[in-house]
Amino acid sequence: MSQPTRILLSLIVGLIVGASLAGYAPATALSVADWAQPVGQAWLNGLQMTIVPLVVALLVTGVTATAEAARAGRLAGRAIALYVTVLFLSAVIAGVLTPLLLQIWPLPQESAAALRAALTGAEQIGPVPPLGEFFAAIIPANIIKAAAENAFLSLIIFSLVFAFAITRVGEEARNLLVDFFSAVRDVMLVVINWVLWIGPVGVFALALVVGAKAGTGAFGALIHYIVIVASVGLVVTLFAYPVAVLGGRTRLGRFVRAALPSQAVAFSTQSSLATLPVMIEGATDLDVPVAVSGVTLPLAVAIFRATGPAMNFAVAIYVATWFGVPLSPATLAVGAIVAALTSLGSVSLPGTVSYVSAIAPVAATIGAPVAPLGLLVAVETIPDIMRTVGNVTWDLAATAWLSRRADKVPLDEADAMLKADGV
Repeated sequence: MSQPTRILLSLIVGLIVGASLAGYAPATALSVADWAQPVGQAWLNGLQMTIVPLVVALLVTGVTATAEAARAGRLAGRAIALYVTVLFLSAVIAGVLTPLLLQIWPLPQESAAALRAALTGAEQIGPVPPLGEFFAAIIPANIIKAAAENAFLSLIIFSLVFAFAITRVGEEARNLLVDFFSAVRDVMLVVINWVLWIGPVGVFALALVVGAKAGTGAFGALIHYIVIVASVGLVVTLFAYPVAVLGGRTRLGRFVRAALPSQAVAFSTQSSLATLPVMIEGATDLDVPVAVSGVTLPLAVAIFRATGPAMNFAVAIYVATWFGVPLSPATLAVGAIVAALTSLGSVSLPGTVSYVSAIAPVAATIGAPVAPLGLLVAVETIPDIMRTVGNVTWDLAATAWLSRRADKVPLDEADAMLKADGV
C-alpha cells in the first residue's frame, strides 16, 4: 500500500471513530480527543520543523539551476521566460477565482466553527500589517530572527538574493554552495519521508480529534475543500488549450488527441517525470521537432509546474477563509507573488512530500495558520491528480508555443544542447 493511501485511510478511520464516539458517547469522545491531541500535534511539529531549511534550500538550488539553464541557449532562455510568466499568472488566477468560488459555495458555518474548535493549535498567525509596514518588514534586518519567527516572505527575499549572488561568484565557490544546499535539501526530504512514514499515526490522531469535536460535518468540509482546490486547478489546466491553439497554431482536436495519452499516464502515476516519454511522442504528433521538444520538455518537467502556484495559493486562501482571516487585495497580491516564487524551487515529488513546504510560506504570508495543513495533507492524493494532469497539459501547450518560434533559434544550437544533455 502506498504512503498516500495509508495516510488517506488513517484519516477516514480517524474521522469515523471520532464521529462515532461523538454521536454515542460525547463525554468519552472529548476524553479520547484530549489524549489524541498531543500525539497529532507532535507529528505536526515534526512536519513543520523541516519547512524553513527545506524552503531555503529549494529556492537556492532551484534559482541557481534555472539561471544555469537560461544560459544554456536562447531556446532554454525563452522557455524559462514563458514558464515564469505562466507561474505568476497561475497564482493570479487563484487569487481571483478562489475567493469567488468560496462566495458562490461557502463552507458551512457550523462545519467551519467545529473544525476551528477541533484544531486548537491553529490560531491565526496575526493581522497583516498596513501595506507600507509590510513592505518595510520584508527586508530582514536579522535573517536568523526571521527564520526563528517563520517570516517566510523575508526568508524568500533573502534566499532569492543569495541564490542570484551565487550565480555571480567563481565556479569553485558556486559549486561548493550549490552542493551544500543540495545536500540540505536531500537530507530534509529524507526527514520528511521519515515523518510521513509515521504519518498514519499522526493523521489518525488529528482526524480522531476533528471527528470527536466536529462530528460528521468534517467529511463534508473535506469534500468541499477538495472540490474548491481541484476546481482552481481545472481552470488553470483549461487555459492551456487556447495557448496551444493560438500560440502553437494547432487545431483544438489535434491538441486534445496529442495530450490525452500524457494525461492518462499523469492520472495513473501522479508523476510528470514518468509522463516525459509519452509527452515527447505527443509533441511529435503536433509536428514539434525533437530538437525543440528534447530541450523544452525535460526543462518543463524539472522547473515548470503550472498548476502549483494556483493550487497552493488556493489552499492558503481556503485555510485563511476557514479561520476568518481577512484578505485584502494587497494581501492577495503579495500571496500570489510568494506562491509563484516558491513554485520555482518546488521538487518533482508526490504531493504529500512537498505539500507542507510549498504551502506553508504562502499561508504564513497572508496570515493563515499552518496547523490545518497537517490534516489536509491526508486528502492531497485527489488534488494531486489534478495538479499532475494540469502540469503535463501545460508542458505540451508551452512546447507547442515555443516550437512555433523555433525559427528564431537555430536548430544547430538546439541540437548542440541536446548532445550536451546526452540526448
